Amino acid sequence: MAPPILILNDIHLTFGGDPLLEGAELSVSEGDKICLVGRNGSGKSTLLKIAAGLVEADQGERFLQPGTTIRYLPQEPDLSGHKTILDYVQEGLTEGDDPHRAQHLLEKLQLIGNEDPASVSGGEARRAALARTLAPAPDILLLDEPTNHLDLPAIEWLEDELRSNNAAMVIISHDRRFLETMSTSTLWLNLGQSRLMQRGFKHFEDWRDTILEQEELERHKRDRKIVAEEHWVTYGVTARRKRNQKRLRALHALREERRTEKRPVGSAKLVAAEGKRSGKLVIEAEGLTKSYDGTALVKSFDLLVDRGDRVGIVGPNGAGKTTLLNMLIGNAAPDAGSVRHGANIEMVTLDQRRESLDPSWTLKDALTGGGGEMVAVGEEKKHVYSYMQDFLFAPEQARTSITKLSGGERNRLMLARALAKPSNLMVLDEPTNDLDLETLDLLQELLSDYSGTVLVVSHDRDFLDRVATSIVAPNGDGTWTEYPGGYSDMMTLRRQEAPTKQSATEKTAKHKTTKASTREKPTSKQKLSFKDKHALETLPREMEIAQQEIEALQKEISDPSLFQRNGARFNEASKKLTELETALGAMEEEWLRLELLKEELEG
Repeated sequence: MAPPILILNDIHLTFGGDPLLEGAELSVSEGDKICLVGRNGSGKSTLLKIAAGLVEADQGERFLQPGTTIRYLPQEPDLSGHKTILDYVQEGLTEGDDPHRAQHLLEKLQLIGNEDPASVSGGEARRAALARTLAPAPDILLLDEPTNHLDLPAIEWLEDELRSNNAAMVIISHDRRFLETMSTSTLWLNLGQSRLMQRGFKHFEDWRDTILEQEELERHKRDRKIVAEEHWVTYGVTARRKRNQKRLRALHALREERRTEKRPVGSAKLVAAEGKRSGKLVIEAEGLTKSYDGTALVKSFDLLVDRGDRVGIVGPNGAGKTTLLNMLIGNAAPDAGSVRHGANIEMVTLDQRRESLDPSWTLKDALTGGGGEMVAVGEEKKHVYSYMQDFLFAPEQARTSITKLSGGERNRLMLARALAKPSNLMVLDEPTNDLDLETLDLLQELLSDYSGTVLVVSHDRDFLDRVATSIVAPNGDGTWTEYPGGYSDMMTLRRQEAPTKQSATEKTAKHKTTKASTREKPTSKQKLSFKDKHALETLPREMEIAQQEIEALQKEISDPSLFQRNGARFNEASKKLTELETALGAMEEEWLRLELLKEELEG
C-alpha cells in the first residue's frame, strides 16, 4: 500500500459552542478514490476545508507530503475580481499546465469563457469552479458536490474525465450513482467521528446498518446493566465498603456515559397528504409543439399518463424539460396540440427554483401560511413545532428567516409545504437537490407508496431507477420518446434501438400503439422456443438463490473487523460477491427480455 500523502489526525472543531468534529481522521494515498459521506450538517464540507488548508482545526494534526499539490472545489465559489470566466479558470493554472485545457473544459461544461462573473447564475459559477479545479494536474482533488447544477450528459462526461485523472480524490456527493461509479473506499462521518470502509459506496449502507445495529445492542446492554446496578444500590446486601464504593463509581460512570452520549438527531418523517382518488386518465397530450426563437423544443409529442404512473423527464440543460412539464400540467400553452386532464385532479408542485417561498417569511410562516401555531396536513392539524421536527428542523429555527436556510434546508421546507397539501398528482422539478442520502431514501419510499400519480424532472439516475415507471427523453431534434422502466432501462433500450436508426416518427407511432414496450413485435416467430420457456421457468429460482448468496456475502463483508482478522477471506468474498452481482444482473436482464417477448407474442 502506498504511503499517505495527506493525513488528518484526531481533528476537533467546535462551532457556536457545539462540537462538530471530535477526533475525525482522513488518510489519502496516491490513487485513492474516497467518498466522504454523512448527514447534512455532520461536518463533511468542514473536514474537506481542513484537508484543503482553508480552515484550521481547534485540535489535531494535518500533514501534507512536501511537494504535493491540492485543488479544492467549493460549494459556493467566489468569482469576484475577474474580468471573464476564462480569466478565473486560467488563474488556477500553474507553470507547466496546458493553457488550452481551461477553454476545453469550459466548453465541455457548456460555457463560452467570455461570460462576466458578476452576471452568471449560481449553476454557471459552479461549473466554472469545476473547470478551474480540473484544469491543472494536482496530486489530490477535493470535490464538494461536483455534480451540482450538471445535467445528465455533463455528469457522465465528468465521470469519464475523473476516471482518466490520476489524482487521488476525496468526493462529497448526494448522487448515489456517481459515488458508486467513482469510489473505491468510503469514509463515514457520523457524530463528529469518522470510520473507513475499504470498499466503494455501493456497499456502504449495509456496512453502516450493521454498525448502527451493533451500537444499539451495546446501548441496550449498558442500560440493562445500569438497571441491575441501581437495583443493587437500592436492595443489595452491604458488603465490604471499599468494594461497594468501587461499584458505585462504576455505576456513576455508566450513567454519565449515557447522559453525554451523542446520538443522531433523528430522521425525517415524510408523509404525503393524499387527496381524493383521481380518474383513471390523468393526462392525455396529443401533438404538443413548442418553439422558442425559431428552435423547436417540443415537436408533435403524444403522452398518456394513467393514475399511478410515475413519469420521469430527463435531458440536457436547455432541451425543454421544464417547458414540456409546464405544458403537461397546464402552466404553459403549446404552439400546437392539446392537453386534456382527467377528473378530480388535485395537483401539488415542487418548483426547481423554490420561487414560491416569500423571502420575508420565517420558517414558521412558510409552514403555517403566515400565522397560527398549527399546520394543516391534509384534513388533520399538527402543531408547527412537531411538523418541523418531522423534517429535521429544530424548534429554535422557527423564527429563522428562510433566506438564512441552507440549500438542503430550503429543499426540506419545500417538501414539507408540498406534502402537507392534499394531492393525487405530484409534480416535482429537481426534488433531490441538496437532500442528504437518508432523506432521499425516505422520499423514494414515499413516492413508491403514494397512490397518486407523479411527474418528475431529475438528473439523479439512481432516483429515477428507483421511482420512475417510465422515462421521457429528447431525441435532439425537438422530438421526445417515452421508454418503460427507469433510467437504466431507457439507456438499454436506446442502445438496442441505435443500430436500427429508427426515425422519431416511427418511434412515436409505435409508442402510441403500445405503451408497455418500445420493442417491435417479431414477425416470423409466433411462439416461445422450448429453451426460452425453460429459462422463464427456471430463472426466478436461480435469481433467488443468487440473491441469497449475495446477501450472505454482504453480511459477512460488512463485518468491520473481517479485513483485519482475515484479509485473504475478505478479498475472496469480495471477488465472489462481484461475480455473483454480475451474474444476477445478466439473469435479470435475460428474464426481462423473455417476459417482454412473451407479452408481445401473447398480445
